[in-house]
Amino acid sequence: MLNILFTASWFNRIQLCAMRDADITPPQYNILRILRGSKNIPMTLGDISSRMIDKSSNTSRLIDKLVAKDWVSREPNALDRRQMQIQITEQGLEVLDILQNPVEESAEPFKKISVEDAKRFNTILDNMRINKNQHTK
Repeated sequence: MLNILFTASWFNRIQLCAMRDADITPPQYNILRILRGSKNIPMTLGDISSRMIDKSSNTSRLIDKLVAKDWVSREPNALDRRQMQIQITEQGLEVLDILQNPVEESAEPFKKISVEDAKRFNTILDNMRINKNQHTK
């Protein structure tokens, strides 16, 4: 368990360095990737939060920062004004394009793992999370 936590922290530091020049954090990057994946279909805060890697992230605060940078737009839903429709902007897409190479380079250490080992490791990690709600309350 300690090795997994240590490795996750190590990789997070690598990602922070890769993203530093673009003035973006890994959770903000995660939101941009989620929104790009929606194929221009607006998403709600709840939709985005449910897809975040780090479930403890304050998604609302992160979206505020992305809106301030003009990387994300946020508009009231015409049918339910309590809901906000959130979309990635052209500037947000440009940031993802700029980060493509640095993020790919940050994943370089994982290329040392064979495809077979990666599949086996993913299966082990997935199996560990099967009863995920048991220990997250």
